Amino acid sequence: MPLTRQQIAASTAKKVLAAIPLLPSTKATIGLDGFVDEIIAVVDKRTGLDAYEPVPTITKFAEKVGAVAGQSGNYELVVKQMKLGGNGPIMANALASFGLDVTYIGALGYPQIHPVFAEMASNSTCITIGDAGHTDALEFADGKLMLGKYTCMNDVTWDTLVSRVGKEKLQTLINESKLVGFVNWTMLPFLSDIWEKLRTEVFPKAPKAERTFFVDLADPEKRTHADIKAALDVLTKFQANAHVILGLNLKESGEILEVLHLPMPTDLEAAIEETAKAIRAKLNIHCVVVHPRRGAAAATATESASFKGPFVEQPKISTGAGDHFNAGFALGQTLGLDLVECLCTGVATSGYYVRTANSPTGKQLADFIAELPAPQA
Repeated sequence: MPLTRQQIAASTAKKVLAAIPLLPSTKATIGLDGFVDEIIAVVDKRTGLDAYEPVPTITKFAEKVGAVAGQSGNYELVVKQMKLGGNGPIMANALASFGLDVTYIGALGYPQIHPVFAEMASNSTCITIGDAGHTDALEFADGKLMLGKYTCMNDVTWDTLVSRVGKEKLQTLINESKLVGFVNWTMLPFLSDIWEKLRTEVFPKAPKAERTFFVDLADPEKRTHADIKAALDVLTKFQANAHVILGLNLKESGEILEVLHLPMPTDLEAAIEETAKAIRAKLNIHCVVVHPRRGAAAATATESASFKGPFVEQPKISTGAGDHFNAGFALGQTLGLDLVECLCTGVATSGYYVRTANSPTGKQLADFIAELPAPQA
């Protein structure tokens, strides 16, 4: 009989707990973006100097904006929190919180690291290569709108990477890392070029080892299908040098199905396991993982699995939830957990984060998984 959700969680919790002493000697190199995030509520009605009712949903906000077409509108934004942002920094910060030895290379402010990354820099080794971007994250009960200033990401190039990190230093980092993740392809216009240089000039010189290369495209809707397909082709070639994992949220999985000319399911969320299998087979990479808000599914060449997450209706924070899933799933892969257990570590890391607005330590993650909450309706 298949294991129950509770049995899978119990097994995963024991393995994560047992692995905690090994994490400080497990090296990861992550990059390359960097953003200062402001988590923002949009005011619907102000009821006092320090009191207001927020616009509850994106749908409601869209209605308010649409109603003033041809006129003008004025919307008050309340900054609830300023925090480090970007797919790379959030993922790296979560990995460091687990206890891994993390090096982060990215646009964290130049020449000095922006203060918002100070805590991250105290928990990991940070190498800054450029100015950070800025994102206004408008959060609603049914999702978020990310309004970004991204021009400085144009400076994240292979030449900049080599000149500010050093080719020898970069080679050493890759040689020593069990996990490498250069993410946020959409916001980094030269990331495909960087992947290709890593594939041809750096990874072939690294010692033969079980090495994971994790990729997150990060909402590629604004990029052309030709650009996306070219990036995916690089990942297919990269598989010869590392175990390539492509992480996708639900929306992204549908976009990749279109780009690859694969059948689109009637109910995309219900078909995430089949979607992961189809995309992985088409790209011929190690693993594809798809993570909607309520669970996740993944596929390798030999197996596939799905797992229900500890979905919560009213999260304390949602920005960064996907990056925490990526960190948790990558942790499971790095530790050699079973595929369904990797899904468990992924959804649990995300579930802990959205409930607390903090990244879990290895011990906190193990404890949370041991008592993994059932998903809310």
